[in-house]
Amino acid sequence: QVQLVESGGGLVQPGGSLRLSCAASGITFSLYDMGWYRQAPGKQRELVAVITSGGETDYADFVKGRFILSRDNTFNTVYLQMNSLTPEDTAVYYCNADLMIKGIDYAYWGQGTPVTVSS
Repeated sequence: QVQLVESGGGLVQPGGSLRLSCAASGITFSLYDMGWYRQAPGKQRELVAVITSGGETDYADFVKGRFILSRDNTFNTVYLQMNSLTPEDTAVYYCNADLMIKGIDYAYWGQGTPVTVSS
């Protein structure tokens, strides 16, 4: 059974920082591209950042220079360090694991962790 368990969300003041974690089980973690998405109230889910199985990262323009994505294959965990947070970063953040094999997409989602940026 595949599980992605997010943690680290919460309430933070503008300009503050949070670190989200996503612990994976039931998959060969090192093979998967791992990503973070977010969904704000009334908006569509959007990609925040992704790290490939090879460790390459890509970020949405709205988080470049503020967020850092990393992975630890020893602990099957991916981390999203979020700095200089603004109220616009308020959303539920979801972890995603994705692997394409022979045209079949194996994709899994966590349950989400809420982040609220407010004074």
